[in-house]
Amino acid sequence: MWTQVSLLCLSFWTLTSRIQALDQASLQRSDDHAGRCHYTFTVASPEESSCPRGSRDQELDGLLSRVTLLEALVSRLIAGGDTDARGEVRTDVEEGLQEVYAQVMAERNQLQKDKERLNRQIQDLQRRGAELSQEAENLRRTPCQPTNTSAGARLDRNRPANDPGYDLSHGSYQEMKAEVTEVPASRLLPDAGHNLTGCGELLSVGDPVLHSKADGITGKYGVWLQDPEPRHSQYPSKTVWRINTVGKDVRQLYAYEDMKQFSRGFPMKVLVLPEPMESTGATMYRGSLYYQRKRSHSLIRFDLASETLVSRLDLPDAGFHGQFPYSWGGYTDIDLAVDEQGLWAIYSTSNTKGAIVISQLDPESLEVKKSWETNIRKNTVANAFMVCGRLYTVASYTAANTTINYMFDTASGEGRAVAVPFKNKYRYNSMVDYNHAQRKVFAWDNFHMVTYDLRLKRAGQSS
Repeated sequence: MWTQVSLLCLSFWTLTSRIQALDQASLQRSDDHAGRCHYTFTVASPEESSCPRGSRDQELDGLLSRVTLLEALVSRLIAGGDTDARGEVRTDVEEGLQEVYAQVMAERNQLQKDKERLNRQIQDLQRRGAELSQEAENLRRTPCQPTNTSAGARLDRNRPANDPGYDLSHGSYQEMKAEVTEVPASRLLPDAGHNLTGCGELLSVGDPVLHSKADGITGKYGVWLQDPEPRHSQYPSKTVWRINTVGKDVRQLYAYEDMKQFSRGFPMKVLVLPEPMESTGATMYRGSLYYQRKRSHSLIRFDLASETLVSRLDLPDAGFHGQFPYSWGGYTDIDLAVDEQGLWAIYSTSNTKGAIVISQLDPESLEVKKSWETNIRKNTVANAFMVCGRLYTVASYTAANTTINYMFDTASGEGRAVAVPFKNKYRYNSMVDYNHAQRKVFAWDNFHMVTYDLRLKRAGQSS
Protein backbone atom coordinates (compact mmCIF):
# COMPACT_ATOMS: atom_id res chain seq x y z
CA MET A 1 0.00 0.00 0.00
CA TRP A 2 2.81 2.37 0.89
CA THR A 3 4.31 1.61 -2.46
CA GLN A 4 1.20 2.77 -4.26
CA VAL A 5 1.10 5.92 -2.21
CA SER A 6 4.75 6.71 -3.09
CA LEU A 7 4.12 6.19 -6.80
CA LEU A 8 1.08 8.42 -6.62
CA CYS A 9 3.05 11.22 -4.96
CA LEU A 10 5.88 10.95 -7.52
CA SER A 11 3.40 11.14 -10.40
CA PHE A 12 1.74 14.15 -8.84
CA TRP A 13 5.08 15.96 -8.43
CA THR A 14 6.07 15.25 -12.06
CA LEU A 15 2.76 16.46 -13.32
CA THR A 16 3.04 19.61 -11.22
CA SER A 17 6.52 20.36 -12.67
CA ARG A 18 5.29 19.92 -16.23
CA ILE A 19 2.31 22.16 -15.55
CA GLN A 20 4.73 24.87 -14.24
CA ALA A 21 6.89 24.48 -17.34
CA LEU A 22 3.87 24.86 -19.58
CA ASP A 23 2.95 28.00 -17.69
CA GLN A 24 6.43 29.44 -18.61
CA ALA A 25 6.24 28.39 -22.29
CA SER A 26 5.59 30.95 -25.05
CA LEU A 27 4.57 30.83 -28.70
CA GLN A 28 5.84 33.46 -31.17
CA ARG A 29 4.91 34.00 -34.81
CA SER A 30 6.94 36.09 -37.26
CA ASP A 31 7.72 36.42 -41.00
CA ASP A 32 11.19 35.67 -42.37
CA HIS A 33 12.98 37.71 -45.07
CA ALA A 34 11.17 35.67 -47.77
CA GLY A 35 7.72 36.49 -46.34
CA ARG A 36 7.01 32.99 -44.98
CA CYS A 37 5.39 32.58 -41.57
CA HIS A 38 7.45 30.98 -38.77
CA TYR A 39 6.16 29.69 -35.43
CA THR A 40 8.60 29.64 -32.54
CA PHE A 41 7.81 27.70 -29.32
CA THR A 42 10.04 28.56 -26.33
CA VAL A 43 10.11 26.57 -23.06
CA ALA A 44 12.34 27.34 -20.08
CA SER A 45 14.34 24.40 -18.76
CA PRO A 46 13.13 23.29 -15.35
CA GLU A 47 16.54 21.80 -14.48
CA GLU A 48 19.24 24.12 -15.91
CA SER A 49 19.64 27.66 -14.70
CA SER A 50 21.91 28.61 -17.67
CA CYS A 51 23.02 27.13 -20.97
CA PRO A 52 26.42 25.44 -20.99
CA ARG A 53 29.08 27.23 -23.19
CA GLY A 54 30.67 25.20 -25.94
CA SER A 55 34.27 25.36 -27.21
CA ARG A 56 33.22 27.62 -30.11
CA ASP A 57 31.93 30.29 -27.72
CA GLN A 58 35.22 30.19 -25.83
CA GLU A 59 37.20 30.68 -29.03
CA LEU A 60 35.05 33.69 -29.94
CA ASP A 61 35.61 35.21 -26.53
CA GLY A 62 39.40 34.74 -26.81
CA LEU A 63 39.45 36.25 -30.30
CA LEU A 64 37.49 39.24 -29.03
CA SER A 65 40.01 39.77 -26.23
CA ARG A 66 42.96 39.65 -28.65
CA VAL A 67 41.30 42.11 -31.02
CA THR A 68 40.66 44.50 -28.13
CA LEU A 69 44.33 44.25 -27.03
CA LEU A 70 45.55 44.81 -30.62
CA GLU A 71 43.41 47.95 -30.93
CA ALA A 72 44.94 49.28 -27.72
CA LEU A 73 48.49 48.62 -28.97
CA VAL A 74 47.77 50.31 -32.34
CA SER A 75 46.39 53.35 -30.54
CA ARG A 76 49.55 53.57 -28.42
CA LEU A 77 51.79 53.25 -31.50
CA ILE A 78 49.91 56.01 -33.34
CA ALA A 79 50.21 58.28 -30.33
CA GLY A 80 53.96 57.56 -30.08
CA GLY A 81 54.46 58.23 -33.84
CA ASP A 82 52.86 61.64 -33.54
CA THR A 83 55.15 62.41 -30.63
CA ASP A 84 58.23 61.41 -32.68
CA ALA A 85 57.06 63.50 -35.63
CA ARG A 86 56.56 66.49 -33.37
CA GLY A 87 60.02 65.87 -31.90
CA GLU A 88 61.59 65.75 -35.36
CA VAL A 89 59.88 68.99 -36.39
CA ARG A 90 61.01 70.60 -33.15
CA THR A 91 64.59 69.41 -33.79
CA ASP A 92 64.56 70.79 -37.35
CA VAL A 93 63.29 74.15 -36.11
CA GLU A 94 65.95 74.29 -33.40
CA GLU A 95 68.70 73.44 -35.91
CA GLY A 96 67.42 76.12 -38.28
CA LEU A 97 67.36 78.70 -35.50
CA GLN A 98 70.89 77.75 -34.46
CA GLU A 99 72.12 78.13 -38.03
CA VAL A 100 70.47 81.54 -38.40
CA TYR A 101 71.86 82.59 -35.02
CA ALA A 102 75.39 81.53 -36.02
CA GLN A 103 75.10 83.46 -39.27
CA VAL A 104 73.86 86.56 -37.47
CA MET A 105 76.70 86.34 -34.94
CA ALA A 106 79.26 85.97 -37.75
CA GLU A 107 77.87 89.05 -39.49
CA ARG A 108 77.86 90.90 -36.18
CA ASN A 109 81.53 90.03 -35.58
CA GLN A 110 82.40 91.13 -39.10
CA LEU A 111 80.56 94.43 -38.60
CA GLN A 112 82.38 94.90 -35.31
CA LYS A 113 85.73 94.40 -37.04
CA ASP A 114 84.75 96.84 -39.77
CA LYS A 115 83.70 99.34 -37.12
CA GLU A 116 87.06 99.01 -35.34
CA ARG A 117 88.94 99.43 -38.61
CA LEU A 118 86.91 102.54 -39.49
CA ASN A 119 87.50 103.93 -36.01
CA ARG A 120 91.25 103.49 -36.46
CA GLN A 121 91.07 105.25 -39.82
CA ILE A 122 89.04 108.09 -38.28
CA GLN A 123 91.58 108.49 -35.49
CA ASP A 124 94.38 108.52 -38.06
CA LEU A 125 92.57 111.19 -40.06
CA GLN A 126 91.94 113.25 -36.94
CA ARG A 127 95.59 113.01 -36.00
CA ARG A 128 96.65 114.11 -39.47
CA GLY A 129 94.12 116.92 -39.43
CA ALA A 130 95.51 118.12 -36.10
CA GLU A 131 99.05 118.00 -37.49
CA LEU A 132 98.00 120.05 -40.52
CA SER A 133 96.23 122.58 -38.31
CA GLN A 134 99.29 122.87 -36.09
CA GLU A 135 101.53 123.31 -39.11
CA ALA A 136 99.25 126.04 -40.48
CA GLU A 137 99.28 127.81 -37.11
CA ASN A 138 103.05 127.62 -37.00
CA LEU A 139 103.23 129.15 -40.46
CA ARG A 140 101.06 132.03 -39.31
CA ARG A 141 103.20 132.72 -36.23
CA THR A 142 106.70 132.18 -37.61
CA PRO A 143 108.28 135.35 -39.08
CA CYS A 144 109.93 135.16 -42.46
CA GLN A 145 113.51 136.21 -43.13
CA PRO A 146 114.10 139.47 -45.04
CA THR A 147 114.21 139.07 -48.79
CA ASN A 148 114.88 141.38 -51.71
CA THR A 149 112.18 143.62 -53.12
CA SER A 150 111.52 141.54 -56.19
CA ALA A 151 111.01 138.45 -54.13
CA GLY A 152 108.80 140.29 -51.69
CA ALA A 153 106.74 141.73 -54.49
CA ARG A 154 105.94 138.28 -55.73
CA LEU A 155 104.29 137.39 -52.46
CA ASP A 156 101.14 139.38 -53.10
CA ARG A 157 100.77 141.62 -56.16
CA ASN A 158 97.44 142.95 -54.91
CA ARG A 159 98.90 144.66 -51.84
CA PRO A 160 99.43 148.45 -51.98
CA ALA A 161 102.91 149.79 -52.52
CA ASN A 162 102.89 151.66 -49.22
CA ASP A 163 102.23 148.48 -47.24
CA PRO A 164 104.61 148.39 -44.21
CA GLY A 165 105.53 144.88 -45.17
CA TYR A 166 107.55 146.26 -48.08
CA ASP A 167 109.61 148.54 -45.88
CA LEU A 168 112.97 146.81 -46.06
CA SER A 169 114.63 149.40 -43.85
CA HIS A 170 113.07 147.67 -40.90
CA GLY A 171 114.88 144.36 -41.05
CA SER A 172 113.29 142.57 -38.13
CA TYR A 173 110.97 140.52 -40.26
CA GLN A 174 109.34 140.20 -43.64
CA GLU A 175 105.62 139.47 -43.68
CA MET A 176 104.39 136.44 -45.61
CA LYS A 177 100.78 135.37 -46.19
CA ALA A 178 99.93 131.70 -45.55
CA GLU A 179 96.90 129.99 -47.02
CA VAL A 180 95.43 126.65 -45.93
CA THR A 181 93.19 124.62 -48.22
CA GLU A 182 90.86 121.94 -46.82
CA VAL A 183 91.23 118.51 -48.40
CA PRO A 184 88.53 115.78 -48.17
CA ALA A 185 89.49 113.00 -45.80
CA SER A 186 88.73 110.37 -48.46
CA ARG A 187 91.68 111.67 -50.48
CA LEU A 188 94.13 111.62 -47.62
CA LEU A 189 94.00 107.98 -46.56
CA PRO A 190 94.33 106.15 -49.91
CA ASP A 191 97.05 108.47 -51.19
CA ALA A 192 98.92 108.17 -47.93
CA GLY A 193 98.75 104.38 -47.95
CA HIS A 194 98.93 103.64 -51.67
CA ASN A 195 102.09 101.92 -52.82
CA LEU A 196 102.75 102.69 -56.48
CA THR A 197 105.81 100.46 -56.72
CA GLY A 198 107.00 97.39 -54.86
CA CYS A 199 104.97 94.99 -52.74
CA GLY A 200 102.68 95.24 -49.78
CA GLU A 201 99.42 93.94 -48.36
CA LEU A 202 96.20 94.54 -50.25
CA LEU A 203 94.56 97.77 -49.11
CA SER A 204 91.55 98.13 -51.41
CA VAL A 205 89.97 96.95 -54.67
CA GLY A 206 88.41 99.45 -57.07
CA ASP A 207 85.09 99.21 -58.87
CA PRO A 208 84.92 96.86 -61.89
CA VAL A 209 85.60 98.40 -65.32
CA LEU A 210 83.87 96.70 -68.26
CA HIS A 211 85.95 95.92 -71.38
CA SER A 212 83.84 93.40 -73.30
CA LYS A 213 80.74 91.22 -73.13
CA ALA A 214 80.51 87.70 -74.52
CA ASP A 215 77.70 86.58 -76.82
CA GLY A 216 76.05 83.18 -76.59
CA ILE A 217 75.99 80.52 -73.90
CA THR A 218 79.67 79.65 -74.44
CA GLY A 219 80.56 83.02 -72.95
CA LYS A 220 78.94 82.33 -69.57
CA TYR A 221 82.39 81.92 -68.07
CA GLY A 222 85.94 81.77 -69.37
CA VAL A 223 89.46 83.20 -69.13
CA TRP A 224 90.88 86.48 -70.41
CA LEU A 225 94.42 87.71 -69.75
CA GLN A 226 97.36 89.89 -70.70
CA ASP A 227 100.94 88.71 -70.26
CA PRO A 228 102.63 90.73 -67.48
CA GLU A 229 106.12 89.76 -68.70
CA PRO A 230 105.98 88.98 -72.44
CA ARG A 231 109.05 87.42 -74.10
CA HIS A 232 108.15 87.66 -77.79
CA SER A 233 107.79 90.80 -79.89
CA GLN A 234 105.06 89.02 -81.82
CA TYR A 235 102.83 89.17 -78.72
CA PRO A 236 103.67 92.25 -76.60
CA SER A 237 102.09 93.17 -73.28
CA LYS A 238 99.18 94.96 -74.99
CA THR A 239 98.02 91.69 -76.62
CA VAL A 240 94.80 90.39 -75.08
CA TRP A 241 94.04 86.66 -74.82
CA ARG A 242 90.66 85.02 -74.37
CA ILE A 243 89.35 81.45 -73.94
CA ASN A 244 85.69 80.44 -73.75
CA THR A 245 85.69 77.51 -71.32
CA VAL A 246 82.12 76.30 -71.83
CA GLY A 247 82.18 73.14 -73.97
CA LYS A 248 83.35 69.55 -74.12
CA ASP A 249 86.63 70.21 -75.96
CA VAL A 250 88.09 73.61 -75.04
CA ARG A 251 91.10 74.27 -77.29
CA GLN A 252 90.67 77.66 -78.96
CA LEU A 253 92.86 80.55 -77.75
CA TYR A 254 91.87 83.93 -79.26
CA ALA A 255 94.52 86.65 -79.63
CA TYR A 256 93.59 90.35 -79.94
CA GLU A 257 96.01 93.08 -80.98
CA ASP A 258 95.10 95.38 -78.09
CA MET A 259 92.32 96.25 -75.68
CA LYS A 260 90.51 98.31 -78.30
CA GLN A 261 90.26 95.41 -80.74
CA PHE A 262 89.32 93.13 -77.87
CA SER A 263 86.43 95.42 -76.92
CA ARG A 264 85.24 95.41 -80.52
CA GLY A 265 85.48 91.63 -80.73
CA PHE A 266 88.02 91.43 -83.61
CA PRO A 267 90.68 88.75 -82.95
CA MET A 268 93.86 88.87 -85.01
CA LYS A 269 94.59 85.15 -84.60
CA VAL A 270 93.18 81.93 -83.17
CA LEU A 271 95.61 79.39 -81.71
CA VAL A 272 94.65 75.73 -81.17
CA LEU A 273 95.84 74.12 -77.94
CA PRO A 274 97.41 70.64 -78.21
CA GLU A 275 95.40 69.30 -75.24
CA PRO A 276 91.88 70.27 -74.07
CA MET A 277 91.63 72.66 -71.13
CA GLU A 278 89.81 72.20 -67.80
CA SER A 279 87.83 75.11 -66.36
CA THR A 280 88.98 78.71 -65.71
CA GLY A 281 92.28 78.28 -63.86
CA ALA A 282 94.68 79.16 -66.71
CA THR A 283 97.23 82.00 -66.56
CA MET A 284 99.71 83.79 -68.83
CA TYR A 285 103.39 84.34 -68.00
CA ARG A 286 106.60 85.04 -69.94
CA GLY A 287 105.28 84.14 -73.37
CA SER A 288 103.51 80.93 -72.30
CA LEU A 289 99.99 79.85 -71.42
CA TYR A 290 99.79 77.62 -68.34
CA TYR A 291 96.70 75.48 -67.88
CA GLN A 292 95.29 72.21 -66.49
CA ARG A 293 94.57 69.37 -68.88
CA LYS A 294 90.96 68.18 -68.93
CA ARG A 295 90.03 65.40 -66.46
CA SER A 296 93.54 65.16 -64.98
CA HIS A 297 95.95 66.84 -62.58
CA SER A 298 98.44 67.41 -65.41
CA LEU A 299 99.77 70.93 -65.88
CA ILE A 300 100.71 72.09 -69.38
CA ARG A 301 102.94 74.93 -70.55
CA PHE A 302 102.05 76.08 -74.07
CA ASP A 303 104.56 78.36 -75.84
CA LEU A 304 102.73 81.12 -77.73
CA ALA A 305 105.43 81.88 -80.31
CA SER A 306 106.06 78.31 -81.46
CA GLU A 307 102.48 77.17 -80.68
CA THR A 308 103.80 73.95 -79.14
CA LEU A 309 103.57 72.11 -75.87
CA VAL A 310 106.94 72.59 -74.16
CA SER A 311 106.33 71.24 -70.62
CA ARG A 312 103.96 68.84 -68.91
CA LEU A 313 103.92 67.65 -65.31
CA ASP A 314 101.44 66.04 -62.91
CA LEU A 315 100.76 68.11 -59.80
CA PRO A 316 101.31 65.62 -56.93
CA ASP A 317 98.15 64.51 -55.06
CA ALA A 318 96.10 67.37 -56.49
CA GLY A 319 92.35 66.87 -56.75
CA PHE A 320 90.76 67.30 -60.18
CA HIS A 321 87.44 67.25 -62.07
CA GLY A 322 85.22 68.29 -59.20
CA GLN A 323 87.04 66.80 -56.19
CA PHE A 324 88.03 70.13 -54.58
CA PRO A 325 86.58 73.01 -56.62
CA TYR A 326 85.72 76.55 -55.58
CA SER A 327 82.20 77.11 -54.24
CA TRP A 328 80.80 77.92 -57.70
CA GLY A 329 81.93 74.54 -59.09
CA GLY A 330 83.03 74.43 -62.71
CA TYR A 331 85.80 71.84 -62.08
CA THR A 332 87.97 74.62 -60.62
CA ASP A 333 90.16 72.19 -58.69
CA ILE A 334 93.49 73.64 -59.87
CA ASP A 335 93.89 77.40 -60.21
CA LEU A 336 97.15 78.73 -61.64
CA ALA A 337 98.25 82.26 -60.76
CA VAL A 338 101.10 84.71 -61.33
CA ASP A 339 102.38 87.60 -59.22
CA GLU A 340 105.59 89.55 -58.55
CA GLN A 341 107.25 86.40 -57.20
CA GLY A 342 106.45 84.01 -60.05
CA LEU A 343 104.11 81.13 -60.93
CA TRP A 344 101.77 79.52 -58.38
CA ALA A 345 99.23 76.68 -58.15
CA ILE A 346 96.22 76.96 -55.83
CA TYR A 347 94.58 73.57 -55.21
CA SER A 348 93.77 70.95 -52.56
CA THR A 349 94.48 67.31 -51.78
CA SER A 350 92.83 64.44 -49.94
CA ASN A 351 95.63 64.62 -47.35
CA THR A 352 94.66 68.18 -46.44
CA LYS A 353 90.95 67.23 -46.43
CA GLY A 354 89.95 70.01 -48.79
CA ALA A 355 92.07 72.81 -47.30
CA ILE A 356 93.81 75.08 -49.82
CA VAL A 357 97.40 74.23 -50.71
CA ILE A 358 99.70 76.82 -52.33
CA SER A 359 102.66 75.62 -54.39
CA GLN A 360 105.28 77.77 -56.11
CA LEU A 361 106.18 76.28 -59.49
CA ASP A 362 109.21 76.52 -61.74
CA PRO A 363 107.94 78.37 -64.83
CA GLU A 364 110.12 76.28 -67.16
CA SER A 365 109.72 72.72 -65.88
CA LEU A 366 106.53 73.15 -63.76
CA GLU A 367 108.20 71.35 -60.86
CA VAL A 368 107.06 72.27 -57.35
CA LYS A 369 109.59 74.42 -55.51
CA LYS A 370 107.78 74.74 -52.19
CA SER A 371 104.28 74.24 -50.80
CA TRP A 372 102.20 75.75 -47.99
CA GLU A 373 99.04 74.36 -46.39
CA THR A 374 96.39 76.84 -45.27
CA ASN A 375 93.50 76.42 -42.83
CA ILE A 376 90.70 77.53 -45.13
CA ARG A 377 88.70 75.00 -47.17
CA LYS A 378 88.70 75.53 -50.91
CA ASN A 379 84.99 74.85 -51.40
CA THR A 380 84.07 77.61 -48.94
CA VAL A 381 85.48 80.42 -51.10
CA ALA A 382 84.45 81.59 -54.57
CA ASN A 383 87.89 82.29 -56.02
CA ALA A 384 91.48 83.18 -55.13
CA PHE A 385 94.51 85.03 -56.50
CA MET A 386 98.11 85.80 -55.51
CA VAL A 387 99.63 89.25 -54.87
CA CYS A 388 103.23 89.65 -53.64
CA GLY A 389 103.42 86.08 -52.40
CA ARG A 390 100.13 86.37 -50.52
CA LEU A 391 96.97 84.38 -51.20
CA TYR A 392 93.69 86.28 -51.17
CA THR A 393 90.28 84.55 -51.31
CA VAL A 394 86.93 85.99 -52.45
CA ALA A 395 83.99 85.12 -50.19
CA SER A 396 81.15 84.97 -52.77
CA TYR A 397 80.78 84.79 -56.55
CA THR A 398 77.14 85.96 -56.70
CA ALA A 399 76.78 88.61 -53.97
CA ALA A 400 76.95 92.07 -55.51
CA ASN A 401 78.88 93.38 -52.51
CA THR A 402 81.14 90.74 -51.00
CA THR A 403 84.61 90.78 -49.44
CA ILE A 404 88.08 89.39 -49.81
CA ASN A 405 87.85 87.44 -46.58
CA TYR A 406 91.18 85.63 -46.07
CA MET A 407 94.88 86.24 -46.59
CA PHE A 408 97.80 83.79 -46.31
CA ASP A 409 101.37 85.10 -46.37
CA THR A 410 103.86 82.57 -47.73
CA ALA A 411 106.74 84.62 -46.26
CA SER A 412 105.57 84.09 -42.67
CA GLY A 413 103.52 80.93 -43.23
CA GLU A 414 100.57 82.48 -41.41
CA GLY A 415 97.01 83.27 -42.49
CA ARG A 416 94.30 85.50 -41.06
CA ALA A 417 90.86 86.85 -41.83
CA VAL A 418 90.57 90.16 -43.69
CA ALA A 419 87.66 92.26 -44.94
CA VAL A 420 88.47 94.08 -48.18
CA PRO A 421 85.30 95.06 -50.10
CA PHE A 422 84.90 93.41 -53.51
CA LYS A 423 82.07 93.81 -56.04
CA ASN A 424 80.50 91.18 -58.30
CA LYS A 425 78.61 93.67 -60.42
CA TYR A 426 77.11 91.06 -62.77
CA ARG A 427 76.50 88.44 -60.03
CA TYR A 428 78.43 85.38 -61.31
CA ASN A 429 82.19 85.84 -61.06
CA SER A 430 83.91 82.68 -62.26
CA MET A 431 87.51 83.84 -62.89
CA VAL A 432 89.85 86.17 -60.95
CA ASP A 433 93.48 86.63 -62.02
CA TYR A 434 96.10 89.22 -60.99
CA ASN A 435 98.35 91.10 -63.43
CA HIS A 436 101.26 92.56 -61.47
CA ALA A 437 102.55 94.69 -64.36
CA GLN A 438 99.28 96.66 -64.44
CA ARG A 439 98.41 96.11 -60.77
CA LYS A 440 94.94 95.02 -61.83
CA VAL A 441 92.73 92.01 -61.31
CA PHE A 442 91.18 90.52 -64.46
CA ALA A 443 87.78 88.86 -63.92
CA TRP A 444 85.04 87.12 -65.93
CA ASP A 445 81.70 88.01 -64.35
CA ASN A 446 78.66 86.42 -66.02
CA PHE A 447 79.53 87.08 -69.71
CA HIS A 448 81.29 90.36 -68.75
CA MET A 449 85.07 90.81 -68.85
CA VAL A 450 86.13 93.40 -66.28
CA THR A 451 89.22 94.67 -64.45
CA TYR A 452 89.73 96.02 -60.92
CA ASP A 453 92.44 98.44 -59.79
CA LEU A 454 94.31 97.37 -56.64
CA ARG A 455 95.93 99.47 -53.94
CA LEU A 456 98.66 98.05 -51.74
CA LYS A 457 99.93 99.29 -48.40
CA ARG A 458 103.43 100.53 -47.90
CA ALA A 459 105.79 98.17 -46.18
CA GLY A 460 105.60 98.60 -42.42
CA GLN A 461 102.40 100.66 -42.48
CA SER A 462 99.79 99.64 -39.93
CA SER A 463 96.23 98.87 -40.96
